[in-house]
Amino acid sequence: MGVMADTTARALQLLELLQSAQLRTVAELAERLGVDERTVRRDVARLHDLGLPVETLRGRYGGYRLAPGQRVLPLMFSNEEVVAVFLGLARAKAASHEPGIAAQTALSKIKRALPIADAKRIDTLLGVMTRTSQHGGAAPDPAVMLTLAEAVNLRRVLDVRYLSGDGVPSRRTIHPYGLVAHSDRWYLVAFDMDKQEERTFRVDRIRTARSIPGTFEPPQQPVEGRLLDLFADADYRWQVVLRIRETEDNIRAHLPPSVARLERLDRAADQASADSLPWHRAEIHAQNLDWLPSVIAALDCEVVIDRPDELRNRVRAAATRMLHSAGDDQ
Repeated sequence: MGVMADTTARALQLLELLQSAQLRTVAELAERLGVDERTVRRDVARLHDLGLPVETLRGRYGGYRLAPGQRVLPLMFSNEEVVAVFLGLARAKAASHEPGIAAQTALSKIKRALPIADAKRIDTLLGVMTRTSQHGGAAPDPAVMLTLAEAVNLRRVLDVRYLSGDGVPSRRTIHPYGLVAHSDRWYLVAFDMDKQEERTFRVDRIRTARSIPGTFEPPQQPVEGRLLDLFADADYRWQVVLRIRETEDNIRAHLPPSVARLERLDRAADQASADSLPWHRAEIHAQNLDWLPSVIAALDCEVVIDRPDELRNRVRAAATRMLHSAGDDQ
């Protein structure tokens, strides 16, 4: 390991010396690197093998130089480091409202510099990454991300060690369906073999992941749709049902698919009166009710609370406070 580290460090130093002058003789390089001339020639050959544009000039005043007009960044990445760079650039590209030409160019350059096998692994990762929006900012462990992506692509069963939201560790056997970026976090949609149900795992909470024997057949529904369904159907404390008289677009601006299931009501009545606003049934699974009164107010339309009674009480209390603030409760 020490020899390999010394060789890599010397190669980086050699590259830096070549970039800092138009020409370096073999004798000069040997002196600066503290090695013999034979070792210098071997190191230059190694740079050639890596595809770096080092030219050999023959003759009395010969030596080595970088090809004219070429500059090489002395960066060498492990697979995990490449994945980290790819995730960062892909995230920047997705978050931008511009076409992302610079990010795409950088991604392409890095991939061209990789060995074929590593480039294919990166393609696999990008191929299974999906977004429900332009977010996806939380950076997961690149090594875990790469393992998950390969398992999704090859339909491999995984053994994962997972840390729940309350800090409880667990070990799961899962069938990974896909990776989805949603609301600034990466999620793995998978079938939990132990609980015999589909669920989502936050990737940043997966401590380790390894493939185990076995394959599986994934579902046909797109993975981003399954993620939103799982969010909407999550087993939270409260099940809220609202009837809302408004267009679907306006409702979705406040209650996206990951928050509420929406069902159109009274279609026949709508056909009889094209100008009337339609009624929708919204079903929401929530861990707490604190945020819902403000959402109901923001909808700015007719809303009927079918259940629970606790939400009605919270809305009344919020309305009382607003009236008091306006001075209309005297």
